[in-house]
Amino acid sequence: MGVSGSGKSTVGGLLAERLGVPYAEADDFHPPANIAKMSAGHALDDADRAPWLDAIAAWIAERDGLGGGVVSCSALRRRYRDRLREAAPGLFFLHLDGPRALIAARLAARLGHFMPSGLLDSQFDALEPLDADEAGAVVTVDGGPERITARALAALPH
Repeated sequence: MGVSGSGKSTVGGLLAERLGVPYAEADDFHPPANIAKMSAGHALDDADRAPWLDAIAAWIAERDGLGGGVVSCSALRRRYRDRLREAAPGLFFLHLDGPRALIAARLAARLGHFMPSGLLDSQFDALEPLDADEAGAVVTVDGGPERITARALAALPH
């Protein structure tokens, strides 16, 4: 979980590879209308997110019975994480976290993604960090993908 540009896709893919489980990119679950809305510089509202979260939850539920998986998803608000946890109560969240300036620089360098850097502030404004009662860990995103993935692996419950 984390804001756009925090490395969810890159680290998620590497993490799944290291764990030997399937990987899903949450952006692939968005209906075309959501992609169009974000591409135009408009933040999604909860009505936009509902079918997206339901589709991700269905993937998680399917994987929960088949040995697990990794899905990269912003899951910025507690209520979104709760909705995903309904699909798999043991779901563990890794919050990829870093300074706004670092993430903004990564977004500015990213090519070919529909999420404009102008929406980063709205993502940070919406972000509700993990609560103490949520299964998860915060992983700092300084350094390269391999270093961040190593931190993520170390943060997973054993």
